[in-house]
Amino acid sequence: MQNPFEPYINEPYTVTKPEVAEAFKTHLQEGATRLGQDWPLVIGGEHITTGHWIESHDPCNTSRLVGRAAAAQAEHVDQAVQAALDAQPAWGARPMVERARALAKLAAIMRRRRWELAAWEVYEAGKNYLEAEADVAEAIDFCDYYARQAMTLDDILPTHDFKGEENTTTLQPVGVGVVIPPWNFLLAIMVGTAVAPVVTGNTVVLKPSPKTPIIAGVFMDIVHEAGFPAGVINLLTGEDAVLGDALVEHEHTRFINFTGSVATGLKIHEKAAKIRPNQQFLKKTFLELGGKDALIVDETADLDAAADAAVASAFGFQGQKCSAMSRLIVVDAVHDALLERVKTRMERLTVGEATDNADVCAVIDETQYQKILGFIDRAKATATLELGGAPAREGGWYIQPTLFSNVDPDSELAQEEVFGPVVAMLRARDFDHAIELANGTRYALTGGLFSRLRDRIERARQEVRVGNLYINRKITGSLVGTQPFGGFDMSGTNSKAGGPDYLRLFMEAKTVTERF
Repeated sequence: MQNPFEPYINEPYTVTKPEVAEAFKTHLQEGATRLGQDWPLVIGGEHITTGHWIESHDPCNTSRLVGRAAAAQAEHVDQAVQAALDAQPAWGARPMVERARALAKLAAIMRRRRWELAAWEVYEAGKNYLEAEADVAEAIDFCDYYARQAMTLDDILPTHDFKGEENTTTLQPVGVGVVIPPWNFLLAIMVGTAVAPVVTGNTVVLKPSPKTPIIAGVFMDIVHEAGFPAGVINLLTGEDAVLGDALVEHEHTRFINFTGSVATGLKIHEKAAKIRPNQQFLKKTFLELGGKDALIVDETADLDAAADAAVASAFGFQGQKCSAMSRLIVVDAVHDALLERVKTRMERLTVGEATDNADVCAVIDETQYQKILGFIDRAKATATLELGGAPAREGGWYIQPTLFSNVDPDSELAQEEVFGPVVAMLRARDFDHAIELANGTRYALTGGLFSRLRDRIERARQEVRVGNLYINRKITGSLVGTQPFGGFDMSGTNSKAGGPDYLRLFMEAKTVTERF
């Protein structure tokens, strides 16, 4: 079918303009009036409270209650899966263009409500203005992009002719799936991982992180406003221990779309592989896991540009991105010069509340706070602390932007994902050694190179083992439709969110042959 939508373009960012940033403060004030509300489960279109609650607090001001979300209990798992199962046949039978229009409507509503949504992100996740707007813009992009990509999957697939027969291969939805997004891109990844299977005719149970449940309730209000039928997207907020395994193991769960830690992803992968009683299919898992992302800088690089990119990649959203630069690998000849440039830029970073648009805000919660400080304390015994390394201020979960040099490539700090504002700087003997160090972890998500030499750039293209490689720019900030995102090895199944092949994951092919 001909694509009825206008050409796709990425949603622009505007909050970088001083007048827009100033105007956003009004939306923050308005958003503050909605804090502290209770948010229900949504199962089959019904709003359900359970008598149990999980509280969401502003990480920058832990006395501020963002809201309470209903905590689903074991019995709600069956209810939600059954609601998705009941809704799927009719939803899957709708023409692709109708489902695509529903995504276009979602995008339009989020675009109109972008500053309200950004305000929720400031309060619930501690995102400064740019990070919050970028997250909302990415959610809009996922809806717009997948709406258009869905139309390319609506036709009969090309096959060779055979005389005397009609042969058709078409794609159909898989069925009911579970979507488990993370807390760091609390709207964008939640939206993207939910609407991709939905636009292709599947129905889902959405289980957001208990660290950021309120934004999911806001999203479900938008789903209702967009006119989605009851049961197409069902929301279960609650504790991982109560919901996670039960949803993954459910006999009607056909796929799990997960973004999060390696440990949890491996557990999901293992449990999904086991056939349960009454299960008549093989479950699929789509896993986007962690990273230990490295930026290589050689002796020919523009060191000022490299330092700018390193600091932006490392400390945007407090380093709480799977794509964040956590290793800075520098060729010996320019190591010390780059170190000083990076330190100078780090010293300029402001640390404070997201509502005040600080460069570096609080990390998500006490658990993450203690985990990061533990990494820092252990690293002090073996590496050189150049900057930071301590709590930053009271009232929230603040940690100073931290830089270590003289880091052992085999140490915990160089090998394990910290997920916080901490960088390990490694000295490479030469470019060969730099590539060896970059490839020296179990992860393969993002990475980058600063160099002026074409032969080294070409070598990096071939030899640096990552799903997303960035050359002479920062290594965060992939754009939907422009830089399909996802890694391999222990970084996941390389599902490439925001790319032309992503929707195909949630469909299965059927071939029909008729001889006349």
